[in-house]
This record gives sequence, C-alpha cells and structure tokens, in this order.
Amino acid sequence: MKYPSSIVILTGAGISAESGISTFRDPDGIWSKIDYREVATPQGFAANPLRVHEFYNWRRRNVATVEPNAAHFALGRLEQEFRGEFLLVTQNVDSLHERAGSKRLIHMHGQHDKALCTACEQRCAWHGEMSLSSQCPHCGSVGYMRPDVVWFGEMPYEMDRIYTALTACDLFISIGTSGNVYPAAGFVREARKAGARTVELNLEPSEGAAHFNEAEHGPATSIVPAYVERMLRT
Repeated sequence: MKYPSSIVILTGAGISAESGISTFRDPDGIWSKIDYREVATPQGFAANPLRVHEFYNWRRRNVATVEPNAAHFALGRLEQEFRGEFLLVTQNVDSLHERAGSKRLIHMHGQHDKALCTACEQRCAWHGEMSLSSQCPHCGSVGYMRPDVVWFGEMPYEMDRIYTALTACDLFISIGTSGNVYPAAGFVREARKAGARTVELNLEPSEGAAHFNEAEHGPATSIVPAYVERMLRT
C-alpha cells in the first residue's frame, strides 16, 4: 500500500449502524417505516412542525444511548497519526465521530445536536427536546427553531471545501454508504478524476462500487480498523 499524502474519507449510515443507530435506506431502515416527505423536507416542516420535532426528538434520544464503535475510533486514530492532509466528511448527523476523537470533520448533512433559527438564521448547540415553544438563544424568537439538518431538496454544507479537498487528495475512502445519495455518491468520481486511488469499505458492494479501484466488504467494526492498521504500518 503506497502511503498517501492527502486523504478524504466519506462515511455514511453503515459506520454507525453497529453502534445501534438505525439506517435510513436499508429494507428495514427508517424510510421503510416513515414517509421522509413528512419529516425530512421543508414542506413537511411547514405542514406539520410538531410531527417533525417529535421525529428528531426521538432520533436525539436514540443517539444519546449509543457509543462510538471500533470503526469510529480507528478513524480518530488515523487522523491523529497520519502524516499528511486529512479530511473526514460524514453524511451522518450523529456525534459519534467527535466522541471517538475526530476533529478535522465536516457534517455535510448537519447535526442532531444543533438547531437553526428560521427567523434570524443563526445556529446553536441543542441537546434537549425541541418543540413549538422553543426559543432562539440569539434573537429570542419563539416557534422558529428547527433541527440543523439538511433535508431533501436542501444544499449540503461546506460543499466548496469538500470539492477542494477531493481535487487535491490522492486517496479517497468511502465507508458505510449506499452509493445512491447525491452529491456524496459522486465524490468517488471527482477523486478519480483528480488521480486519487479510491477504496470502498462497506458491508456489501454499494451502487457505485464499479467506480472504486479497490473494495473490502464486511462489518465496519472489522474492516475499518484492519485497513487503518495496515496503512499506519506502511
């Protein structure tokens, strides 16, 4: 394995599934039970904000009961020990990467533990329940708070920074992704155009598996720590 000078890693729901966080797109995932249009779109929030708050309050409670797993800790270790440029981009809205030590991290789909005021457009940390009577700590408005997560039809965060890193990296690794959620599903092609080696670490081949130079399939808690160990020994 040639030692890279710049790494971009993309993670999806599969890396947190072994911690006990439900995935969205698996046959028994969240979207098989709940209509995403009701809880994960601006239109759904406008039509029934209480329903949306109840859904994300449930998600926050779920995340609060779980711990980072071996794959999260392996990536935290890689960031600390890697001798080069490093960026971790996650589609997940949980905080398990941070709790495992990751710092050079972008939450492209936002975070459960942050809130956005639709009145003043300021963001803030948010660790408790959210309701129709929640007050913005910045402007004082009541009833304008929403989860700071990217809904269907909204633009993911920090895309310019992500694409800049993709065009400069020489190793791109995708972990626990379905390969059918854009724009993240297109990151592998951007990295390959820039000449990067591309690696998929997934439970099973993703929909974009053909675009990767290499692939290893199995539980993230097994294959990610093993891959990191091999890389750091190089």
